[in-house]
Amino acid sequence: MKYYSTNKEAPLASLKKAVIKGLAGDRGLYMPENIDLMKDFVIGEMKNMSFREIACTVSDALFGDDVDKDMLHQIVAETLTFDTPIVPLGEQTYSLELFHGPTLAFKDIGARFMARLLAYFIEREGVKNVNVLVATSGDTGSAVANGFLGLEGIRVYVLYPKGKVSAIQEAQFTTLGRNITALEIDGTFDDCQALVKAAFMDEEMNEHSKLTSANSINVARFLPQSFYYFYAYAQLDRIGQADQLLISVPSGNLGNLSAGLFAHWMGLPVKRFLAANNRNDVFYHYLKTGRYTPRPALPSCANAMDVGDPSNFARILDLFSIYPNPYASICKRIAGYRYSDREIAATIRRAYEQYGYILDPHGACGYQALIDEATRQGKKTTGLFLETAHPAKFKDTVEAILGINIELPARIQAFMEGEKQSIPLGRDFAGFKKYFLNR
Repeated sequence: MKYYSTNKEAPLASLKKAVIKGLAGDRGLYMPENIDLMKDFVIGEMKNMSFREIACTVSDALFGDDVDKDMLHQIVAETLTFDTPIVPLGEQTYSLELFHGPTLAFKDIGARFMARLLAYFIEREGVKNVNVLVATSGDTGSAVANGFLGLEGIRVYVLYPKGKVSAIQEAQFTTLGRNITALEIDGTFDDCQALVKAAFMDEEMNEHSKLTSANSINVARFLPQSFYYFYAYAQLDRIGQADQLLISVPSGNLGNLSAGLFAHWMGLPVKRFLAANNRNDVFYHYLKTGRYTPRPALPSCANAMDVGDPSNFARILDLFSIYPNPYASICKRIAGYRYSDREIAATIRRAYEQYGYILDPHGACGYQALIDEATRQGKKTTGLFLETAHPAKFKDTVEAILGINIELPARIQAFMEGEKQSIPLGRDFAGFKKYFLNR
């Protein structure tokens, strides 16, 4: 399969080139030229399949033309060493717990898959010294760092905003060493993301070394996230709860929502998606007005969604460009919600009081969007929200809201006992470039 740029000015690329390069030469995001529609009976049969079997079926449809099937299934097996169960919260409302991976966040799936696919292409093509640049507002950095840790021939640079990620998130990528370097940027996530994108466009940096990205701008990072949408549907189908399904997605850089939309384009029966924003409501504002107005990100208690210029907005626009009125079609398929820190805290308290369930701040946005959409419709709906990270990753925030102690899982405790290793940098590209070229 070939991949084109959302800006439509770069030449078509192979999967290998799209994965290794990350961003197209015209600064656009790569998109698959075709999206194969999965037959209804194949999706219907998924209720009898394991997560790994479902992921192999979906990966065959996404990548089967470009990767040997046995190798592709091996990559899936190495990626999915954990499960993602659904948990009921009240009547016809379910949490998809995506925090059972190594860093206790949903991004473990895409990061681990990409790491192994990139390693496969590097070994097959004899590529040397690949540098992975990744901007993070929290969970991406830890997932990518741990997914790529120890892989030969690959060095990862994690750019993160100083003082704007939780202590646990920071520990998960600053204590690893080896082939992982943490760059502490004096700015916001958007500044970090801008540095990464500028690096890809800089001729001297690209001549110095081969660059790629592990943010959701990379097709190998966000497409595998479609696996768990199919698996969630299969689990609900197994208990007769998959009809008229609403899926609520905590939304920051919009990669997770884009993966869900790809699953829907492949045939997954989803009635509607809900994009749940925190106070950084650029996408919510677009859904209400039709105008996309990026602006500086604001800090919130759901910091992994503190994004003021979400990259994957370009992919959503491109997906719907086949319609005469793309904006109307987007609004028909996606409803937007936004929540303040105070509203997020109230939702966390209510879920704990009613069900004994501890939400993290991002999952709380997704859960509340389901409640509000059901109220708006005035009828019962089957709703699934993505619980994207373990609440212990936001221990101080959640404990202050609930007044309880949250025990740290052993995996997190191990990170917290490590020694922080980071390099402070400003947000100017010249300083970042100088540091990189002197490495």
